[in-house]
Amino acid sequence: MQAAEALDRSLPVMISARLNLCLAAFHLLANVFQFFILPLVLLPKSLWWALALLPLAALNNPFWSLIHEGIHDMLHPSRRVNRILGRLLSYFFGAPFLVLRLSHLLHHKLNRSLIEATEIYAPERRSWARAALGYFAHIFGGLYLLELASPLMFFLPRAVLRRMEAKYFTGADVPGNLMRGLMRDQPVREMRIDGIVIIALFAASAWSYGIHWPLLAAALCARAFLISFLDNVYHYATPIGDTFYARNLSLPKAFSAGLLHFNFHGIHHRNPAIPWTGLPVAFRQQRLSFDSGYATAALGQLGGPIPQERLYR
Repeated sequence: MQAAEALDRSLPVMISARLNLCLAAFHLLANVFQFFILPLVLLPKSLWWALALLPLAALNNPFWSLIHEGIHDMLHPSRRVNRILGRLLSYFFGAPFLVLRLSHLLHHKLNRSLIEATEIYAPERRSWARAALGYFAHIFGGLYLLELASPLMFFLPRAVLRRMEAKYFTGADVPGNLMRGLMRDQPVREMRIDGIVIIALFAASAWSYGIHWPLLAAALCARAFLISFLDNVYHYATPIGDTFYARNLSLPKAFSAGLLHFNFHGIHHRNPAIPWTGLPVAFRQQRLSFDSGYATAALGQLGGPIPQERLYR
């Protein structure tokens, strides 16, 4: 951990503010292109322009990686700028920044606990088939769809929200922790504002696509699948009980850089204060080796739910 701590002390220098601002501008322009320019300007000229959605789909996980930097206050040295950029990027992602931030920070806090691990099930409580139904729904798009739907609940009257919190969200599980953090007055206000912006943005995009709306639906389905399927790739079938454990997965250097080195996830969980540009440096300094290849780990998730007793150290 000495190398990681040394890197952490140089954090203000390591945050590549100019590079991150360029990446933020690039992703915002890519989303504006997908949401509005493509349907309003290019599709009326030729449906062949729909093929542009393929490379745009490949940008979904790098887009999430950039938002992830904002979640950890490493998108920009200024916390105010960091938050503004995080919220702006999250509008186009489709979920309020507060939801993404709190749920991800809870993931760090509860990582590899029985209440957080998505693939774990207790055979004495439910069958493999029943566990598989929820698990595959989650990794094949359910995670993103839940994030996409998250603002809707917060338009309910606050008295109703308080009753829901008292009745349904009292547990120590992820939903309980998440909702208790969001039910206060200021978060509810921000969630409603962000929800209105997101709904208006996505509705305007659907209107822009007009009769070509299935293309937008397909693009969002691709986003739902890619975000959900690759979310837990670093944790699937890893030991229960080690809060800081995650895999480091090998990728060609160009792909790793394109993903903002998200594949160095073990380093990130051990020290989430290292910006994305410093993750390969920490990996080399600590003389670590990759746990497996990225594609191998991703496909390994298709093994489905795992009985909890198999994953204890």
